[in-house]
Amino acid sequence: MQIKSAKFYLSSHKVKDCPKSILPEYAFIGRSNVGKSSLINMITNQRKLAKTSSTPGKTQLINHFLINGSWFLVDLPGYGYAKTSKSNKKKFQKSITDYFNQRNQLVSAFILVDIRHAALEIDLDFMIWLVTNNISFSIIFTKADKLTEKEIENKIKDYKQKLEKDWEILPKIFISSSKKHLGKEAVLSYIQEINTSIIQ
Repeated sequence: MQIKSAKFYLSSHKVKDCPKSILPEYAFIGRSNVGKSSLINMITNQRKLAKTSSTPGKTQLINHFLINGSWFLVDLPGYGYAKTSKSNKKKFQKSITDYFNQRNQLVSAFILVDIRHAALEIDLDFMIWLVTNNISFSIIFTKADKLTEKEIENKIKDYKQKLEKDWEILPKIFISSSKKHLGKEAVLSYIQEINTSIIQ
């Protein structure tokens, strides 16, 4: 898939304020500071489409980006650590669960995980929550440029072993690096494959 256009469409505090469009949506979410904004910019061929920040938890709204005029990339608030008040954190954490539970336009989610770290309970718990709620998702390992190929191989192997303790069928896995533009084609091809099957 070639990205011919990628435009900011709408930011919403609550799910009820999201676009009324019936276009398919793909949600990107991960623990704060996982490199989500950089990944979104890399995938869409944009430098500043999603706002990057050194401060974890900067994204606190449901952000819709219209891609090629045919589907939405949805940038969701990160879960976990964020420099904000407890009341604000509760609000945008609720917006996450509300989005997944109520947004019928959602086709699939991409869970971003920093490949440098071992499997964290906060990520695994969120994945289990998605499965429990019948929400399709894939895993995108970010920041692969920080490791050697052998280290990447070992990290993926360890992560899969952790997942296999609870699941018979593992989610689809992508390896990415925003700096090296790694994983872009694989993710976009996967989205195109799904979009094609929906149209058919």
